Amino acid sequence: MELKGKTIAITGAAQGLGRAMAVHLAQCGAQPALLDRDEEGLRQTHAACGQAGARSRYYPVDITEETQVEACFQALANDFGTLDGVINNAGITQDGLLVKAKDGQVVKKMSLADWDAVSHIDMRGVFLCAREATARMIEARADDTARQFPGLILNISSISRAGNIGQTNYSAAKSGVDAMTVTWAKELARHNIRVAAIAPGFFRTAMVEAMPDKILDKLRAQIPLGRLGDPEEVAHAAQFIFENDYFNGRILALDGGLRL
Repeated sequence: MELKGKTIAITGAAQGLGRAMAVHLAQCGAQPALLDRDEEGLRQTHAACGQAGARSRYYPVDITEETQVEACFQALANDFGTLDGVINNAGITQDGLLVKAKDGQVVKKMSLADWDAVSHIDMRGVFLCAREATARMIEARADDTARQFPGLILNISSISRAGNIGQTNYSAAKSGVDAMTVTWAKELARHNIRVAAIAPGFFRTAMVEAMPDKILDKLRAQIPLGRLGDPEEVAHAAQFIFENDYFNGRILALDGGLRL
């Protein structure tokens, strides 16, 4: 896909990897549609995309609410006149052991609220946004059968998709994202829509850098490259997947060799 002039919706665009991908794609000539609950963060990302010379718009939305997602994607399709892709990046963590025990006594259990919060945003939100983006792209093709409109759904998975201590909810959600990626790639190829994912390791985002220094130092020591990733490196991977029309149904691991 040639990125110049293409409309790309990005969830979780108010900060971190979402902002990095939005600005990078703006620099490539794309038109980012920015989605998040954090309106102030959206304004900042919108301004950064403008400085890159791109046309962009932002949409405050709760991606776990079906009616809000439906209205948002209809609005952005109306505003831009088309939709060419979506990056399902929004996600949260609520870490904790399934059951924490000491001296044979249960001290704490992972709450249902923590399970639901992560699964709602990290998996339900991906499902809703992918569904609505797909509907908009298919409808655009029906309106102009003389043209071929390549589309892409790009999901952000995680190294934790393989299972990680203290992340029952997050690991389950990200493995679900992987399964949806493969399923949708098989279903949507007939509509000229590719589906792929990136599984990042640990990157220099506010969430990761908020960890205690001792834990960060231990984490860096486990990464063969000896450093955290730069958000720009995820953005560059996203650009590659958008531009490579044969990348489909696969999850690109981007973790510095941590999961060998």
